[in-house]
Amino acid sequence: MKRVLFVVLLLALVLAACTPATPTQPAKTYKLAAIFPGVINDSDYNTLGYMGAEAVKKDLGIEMAYSETVAVPDIDRVMREYIDQGYNIIWTHGGQYVNQTIELAKQFPDVVFIAEGDAQPAEMPANVWFIDRNFHIGFYGVGALAARITQTGKIGYIGGLTLPFSYAEVHAMQQAIKDSGKNVELKAVWAGDFNDPTKARQVADTMIAEGYDVLVGSLNNGMLGVFEAAKAATDKKILVTAKYTDKTSIAPDNYVTSLLYDFVKPMKEIVGKIQAGEKGGYYPLGFDTGVSLQTPFKNVDPAVEEEMKSVINDLVSGKIQVVKDTSEIK
Repeated sequence: MKRVLFVVLLLALVLAACTPATPTQPAKTYKLAAIFPGVINDSDYNTLGYMGAEAVKKDLGIEMAYSETVAVPDIDRVMREYIDQGYNIIWTHGGQYVNQTIELAKQFPDVVFIAEGDAQPAEMPANVWFIDRNFHIGFYGVGALAARITQTGKIGYIGGLTLPFSYAEVHAMQQAIKDSGKNVELKAVWAGDFNDPTKARQVADTMIAEGYDVLVGSLNNGMLGVFEAAKAATDKKILVTAKYTDKTSIAPDNYVTSLLYDFVKPMKEIVGKIQAGEKGGYYPLGFDTGVSLQTPFKNVDPAVEEEMKSVINDLVSGKIQVVKDTSEIK
């Protein structure tokens, strides 16, 4: 019996030695190409995008390249050039690129695309991650704040272009003002350009002359004009909120806060999921994922900040549901 067991064991060892080992599948190497509509040193939307790409490079060890100031007609060509160079994660940092990004993703199923916009496409390819910017959620917070700090009861919203996301921002502010129970008027005007300080200044000057004492900017470089108008007003204190980045230094006596956006956390999380095998998905921005009101607030009663903490907590928890209304502002 012992001899039989020995023979069986010996045969098992021989068979194990003869069985070829299953080769280990090497981990896929990813290369990220980030494409920006403006310059990366604008201290605004493009700078935020560049910081996100740099974080992926530094913290996740992924090779990264980028292109600045890419016009919409050129985006398809630029994406194809990166793909030809072996880049297999293509991130287009701008809502104006969504359609072309989705279309190219259909042609290159082995490449992962990261797109940004204000409404998730109805039919999204499996190799696309969509970052929903959800600007309206942040502007509910801005509206709630503005309603609490105006002295004249008149708030002015200054946008760049009449786009769906901008309409949604205004509607969210209207919802916040209504929820606050305060008797506050909101007027929305579009300067016709996100980056023209002169046009923005003209709109701001007119609003100030009409008695609006809180100006909410949804602009890029155009914010410089809004701040200049606020600083030039001598008969009353004009308070200003901005968007994307800290702009305290521009007008420290008029600045209240900025609706800050962070693409470091979203990009690291998305690329991490791509490395783990998730080639596509949906990533909504909100107060718990990349958006915040800069604190401490400037030039306002500290009690307002305490009151706003409750509002933000209710937004994060879902107690407050912000309606995404992109209908035209009449």
